[in-house]
Amino acid sequence: MKRFTAVVPAGDFDPASVSDRVVLDYDSRHRRRIVLYGEAGTVVLLDLSEAAHLRDGDALKGEDDSLVLVAAAPERLVEIRAGGQAELIRIAWHLGNRHLPTQLLPDALRIRTDHVIEEMVRGLGGTVTAIEAPFDPEGGAYGHGAVHEHHHG
Repeated sequence: MKRFTAVVPAGDFDPASVSDRVVLDYDSRHRRRIVLYGEAGTVVLLDLSEAAHLRDGDALKGEDDSLVLVAAAPERLVEIRAGGQAELIRIAWHLGNRHLPTQLLPDALRIRTDHVIEEMVRGLGGTVTAIEAPFDPEGGAYGHGAVHEHHHG
């Protein structure tokens, strides 16, 4: 088992230097310490000093300087579109008000499948299309990474 103690952001390394790849869903990409298994057989002990959100295309750097690519696994999502930018912004506001992890695209939003939220979106004039794709939602306002629930009041 190799110990990996750093994350190298996508674009900051030569893709040809990668020795293996781990495929992880969104929930599995927010980690500090875990054992992962690469597609080519590398057993990865991820051992970071603090939890990090691993993004599609990042690399894990081993103590021996080896690199393992992080790939986002396809997940069941819905893609949300609207008749115009103002309508899409209004839907985004309602999703944010519910603290839902939301991926922002130039002309659409993506969320995890949730029939209650999908019905709300339709009620707001949006269209909902079931898709399977990697999920990489926007990070929280006070730092990068996962969005965590908080309470008002």
